[in-house]
Amino acid sequence: MSAVLRRFGAILAADLRQRSRATRFWVVLGLIGLLSWWCFPPLESGYMTVSLGDGVRAHYSSAWVGMVLALMVSTALSLFGFYLVRGTLVRDFDTRVWQLLVATPMTRPGYLLAKWASHIAVFVLIMLIGLIIGLAVQLWRGEDRSVDLIELCKPILVLSLPAMCVTSFFAVLFDLVPGLRRTGGNVLYFFVWMTMFIGAFPLLDEGANHAAQSWLSDPSGVIVAMRDLRAHLSETTPAMHEFGISIGSSPYTGAPTLFEWRHWTIRPLDLLGRALWPLACVLGIVAMSPFLDRAAARTSGTPMGKKLTGRALRWLDPALRPLERSRGGMLVAAELKLVLRQRPLWWWLALIGLIAFQILCKPPGLAAACIGAWIISADVFARAILRERDTDTRALLFTAAGASRRLLTARIVAALVLAIVPVLPALIRAAGIDWIAPIALLMTAALVAIAGLSLGVLCRNPRPFELLLVMFGYLGAQGESTLNPFVQPASTVAQQLIMLPLFALVLFALWPRLASST
Repeated sequence: MSAVLRRFGAILAADLRQRSRATRFWVVLGLIGLLSWWCFPPLESGYMTVSLGDGVRAHYSSAWVGMVLALMVSTALSLFGFYLVRGTLVRDFDTRVWQLLVATPMTRPGYLLAKWASHIAVFVLIMLIGLIIGLAVQLWRGEDRSVDLIELCKPILVLSLPAMCVTSFFAVLFDLVPGLRRTGGNVLYFFVWMTMFIGAFPLLDEGANHAAQSWLSDPSGVIVAMRDLRAHLSETTPAMHEFGISIGSSPYTGAPTLFEWRHWTIRPLDLLGRALWPLACVLGIVAMSPFLDRAAARTSGTPMGKKLTGRALRWLDPALRPLERSRGGMLVAAELKLVLRQRPLWWWLALIGLIAFQILCKPPGLAAACIGAWIISADVFARAILRERDTDTRALLFTAAGASRRLLTARIVAALVLAIVPVLPALIRAAGIDWIAPIALLMTAALVAIAGLSLGVLCRNPRPFELLLVMFGYLGAQGESTLNPFVQPASTVAQQLIMLPLFALVLFALWPRLASST
């Protein structure tokens, strides 16, 4: 048993050391500290991060600070944390470390459980930083300076830790399934998160009532917190027994209302219900272990395990021949051929369906079709700019005079083509809606292309852009104007006039450094 624990600890420690050597890991921890401070605004700020109704929250006691952190972690970190921790299995597969590990006495379930535990350890470190910052805020704000470490940590342990176990489980699962290791998995997880962690929000009232008779809970634990907050206020402030809960930056009107929340009483059955989520994750991890060898074999000799054998698509040659004859067009044509011939079959089928939908749908559906067309190409916008780094061909390609400038130009033009051409039917139909709508749509397509390239260069990783595109795409489908140029075209144009130059400036400023680095 001791040998098993030593091997488990060795894998866990090695994974944590690998993470801690990256500068971005410490940058993320620093940002987490800043965001933790933002979670506790003063009364005069005009907004609250966790509120009950319009401007209603508890005094900043240890119990309320812990509750705010737990609810923010269970919802926000369950999304962003997935993109922060995933990729460790893929790294072992692609660097052939797995071939060394499999020759040791290590067991498959032990290996996967160690990876899962390393994800949780990162989340625990983040939550610990949040608790330290939260305690400092409690003393600084001075609304309630009595410190109770048990009440401070209780919501994190009961609500957040099970939620982080579920997020870590999906990080392991998506790394194990070959088709979910890249952009497809990044996009899919956003909808998994919407279903599992946020899907309970519209049912909070029913869920809180149900939770009073049941010991089962949602992964985030928001329904349990809602039930107990409602029960507390119904006893202390009967007039406030009916309210909604808001998690995130919520402005309020009028004077804020504060109540006392110094102790959270948890039913023993609730602890059992929260413990079911980590237990289910452990059983799921063990159940995946028989597929580990097959998953590790699904790599190729190319960097990041990506196959470079594309489709013939012979029609591309005559279609792009006029472009090849233009000045500087040969490199753009080559870029488009390389990208399009690597597109999987599902991408072509989805693109055809989205174009047909733009032609046939009613005007309110145009925005969703355009956003869908951009999302299925998210990896092109962010990953293409990193191709030479991923394939280790920078030293070869950038030896020619002016190669860096010409290649960047080709990447920009190709990205613009891939952002604009799939939405041409919507562009034509937009002209009949509002004269400014086609301009807004063109500028939005250009923003998607340039933002993908610039964030790829800035972060040296495609995940931040993919996540932001999916998030703003979801908001756009709900009517937010950044990626929806059909709701308020003038507002969209005004936003793009600010953001497009900023992203372009980042791209042109950082590309030479990426091209020259080795």
